Amino acid sequence: MNDPIVIGIAGGTASGKSTLAKNIEREFKNEITMLSHDYYYKSHSDLTFEERKLLNYDHPDSFDTEMLTQHIKLLKQGKIIERPNYSFVTYLREDETTTVLPNKVIIVDGILIFENKELRDSMDIKIFVDADADIRFIRRLQRDIYERGRTIESVISQYLSTVKPMHEQFVEPTKKYADIIVPRGGQNKIALKMIMERIKSILNEK
Repeated sequence: MNDPIVIGIAGGTASGKSTLAKNIEREFKNEITMLSHDYYYKSHSDLTFEERKLLNYDHPDSFDTEMLTQHIKLLKQGKIIERPNYSFVTYLREDETTTVLPNKVIIVDGILIFENKELRDSMDIKIFVDADADIRFIRRLQRDIYERGRTIESVISQYLSTVKPMHEQFVEPTKKYADIIVPRGGQNKIALKMIMERIKSILNEK
């Protein structure tokens, strides 16, 4: 069997990259391995809940990217990993891990996966999901309120103080590393179909 192919899906917050990744996962199910950078947020159990709420979660230093990079290497070697789980309600890494099996295709998604050179170099295909800033903000507002229990005021404050400036400083510049740029995120059916066809061809290779 050929070496596993790693496909990175990056883009700004609420750009539609996770929707794209989930559509791919739904299509191929257990034939591919899915990883998200969001699982690898560092845990700050030494801080209080109020202190954790104030941390900048959109800076590269908020992620344990070294662990993610190592896990990708192990998966490419055909080894099983135990990936962390992270709670966006408590801002803590959970005690239980999730067993992840290796596959011929490994999908990795996250806002900053192209920012780190070692992680970026581990990817064979790099996709950047693009969306207008106002659309991304509305999507994030809805997600954080309904899925993560945040208040409107806290979401707006976080967006203006960290999300927007970090996107401009760290996320947007990584678009230059992409092999494919997908506008309109998960709503771009044509791009999704092309990506799925490429994955099918990889899976069918002997």
